[in-house]
Amino acid sequence: ICQVMSVPILICDDSSFARKQMNRSLPDNWDVEVTFATNGLEGLEAIRQGKGEVVFLDLTMPEMDGYGVLENIRKEDLHAMVIVVSGDIQPDAQARVQKLGAMAFVKKPIDKLKTTQILTEFGILSSE
Repeated sequence: ICQVMSVPILICDDSSFARKQMNRSLPDNWDVEVTFATNGLEGLEAIRQGKGEVVFLDLTMPEMDGYGVLENIRKEDLHAMVIVVSGDIQPDAQARVQKLGAMAFVKKPIDKLKTTQILTEFGILSSE
């Protein structure tokens, strides 16, 4: 019997409003287990525990920002596909997160359509 495991999703943002909004933008019929982190340190811990196969990451957070999380994912060679979701979309921020290994950079607020597009584009979500 092939058991399909739900995908561990981590939403890492210091704003509870942004976390809820991001959670609502996940595709409806996608089997996921969502973990929330309120700062980069919590987020990194969750990724180490395997709770963030796909990570929606804010850049500006207390304790450790999104850049720090990306640097540590790379340093520790953790398995995480990171999509940065930030209000700060200056070109240099965008270039920097991509250099650090983020798959995509999306401007807040994100909606279901955009999330689905990105997940499909990167082969995380199969478009059946």
